[in-house]
Amino acid sequence: MNLHEFQAKQLFHDYGIPVPEGHVVSSESEVADVLKKLGGNTWVSKVQVHAGGRGKAGGVKICQQQDEVLSFVKQWLGQSLVTYQSGGEGQPVNQLLIEHPCNIAEEFYLGMLLDRASSQIVFMASTAGGMDIEEVARTEPEKIHTINIHPATGLQSYHVRNLACALGLGEHAREQGQIMRGLYRLYTGQD
Repeated sequence: MNLHEFQAKQLFHDYGIPVPEGHVVSSESEVADVLKKLGGNTWVSKVQVHAGGRGKAGGVKICQQQDEVLSFVKQWLGQSLVTYQSGGEGQPVNQLLIEHPCNIAEEFYLGMLLDRASSQIVFMASTAGGMDIEEVARTEPEKIHTINIHPATGLQSYHVRNLACALGLGEHAREQGQIMRGLYRLYTGQD
C-alpha cells in the first residue's frame, strides 16, 4: 500500500499518535488559506510523492515567509521529483503538505513489520533514527533494537518498557508507549 505522508499522518492522528498539524495543497490558490489556518511564521513545505529521500532531493523546505511557501509550491506543483528511490524519471508532484516544524532535540527510528518466518509483529527502534536507517542497519546493526510481539498475547506493557529502556528514553517512555500502542492498533485492529 502506498500512502503519502499526509495520509499516513491522518491515520496516525486517528489512532492517537501525535503528529504536527498540517494541511495539503494541490494548487497555489490554496496556500494563503492553509497558512492562515496554521498561523505562525514558520512552516515546513513537503512535496508528496511515493518515494523516500525527498529532503535530500530538495523536496522539503523550511520557510520563514508566506511568499517563500508560495514560491516553493509554484516551483514543485506539476513537476517531477527525482530521488534515490523514484527512478530516473522521478515522481509527479500533485500535492504538498504544509505544516509547522517540530523542535527536534533528538531523532529516533521506530518501525513495525510482520516477520513472516515467526508469524510475529516486530517493533524495530534505534537512537540512530531519522534518515538513512538502512545504512545504520548495514553498518551498525547493534544500534537497532527489536521486540517481537506474539499474536496470542499482543502488545504488553513490558514490551514498551523493554524498548524504552533499550533506547534510554527515561521520562519519555510514556510518549513512546502511546506511539507503540497506536501503531499496534492501526496495524492489527487490536488493543
